[in-house]
Amino acid sequence: MDQITELGCCICLKEYQVFTPAEVHHISGKTKIGSHFHTIPLCYRHHREGSNTDIYVSRHPNKASFVRRHGSEEELFLYTQEQIHERYGQ
Repeated sequence: MDQITELGCCICLKEYQVFTPAEVHHISGKTKIGSHFHTIPLCYRHHREGSNTDIYVSRHPNKASFVRRHGSEEELFLYTQEQIHERYGQ
C-alpha cells in the first residue's frame, strides 16, 4: 500500500497531471481476503470529503456520480497498476 499512496491520487494524476497526497480506497471492502491488493489511491476530496460539485465529486457517498465522471473503480485500478508498473517496474 506504500506504493499506492506514494503515487498520489489517481484522479488528480490522470486528469490534472498533479501529485496530491492520497488515502487508500479499498474497492471490494476492507475485510475480504486480498482486499488490500485491490485498492486505488484517492485524495481526501476525491475519497471521502462528501462533495459533488462541478470541481470535485467524492467517492463516498457519491459512487454513481463518481463513476460517471471518472470511470469505474476497476478502470482506475488498472490505471493505477500501470502507473505503479511504470514507476517501480512491478
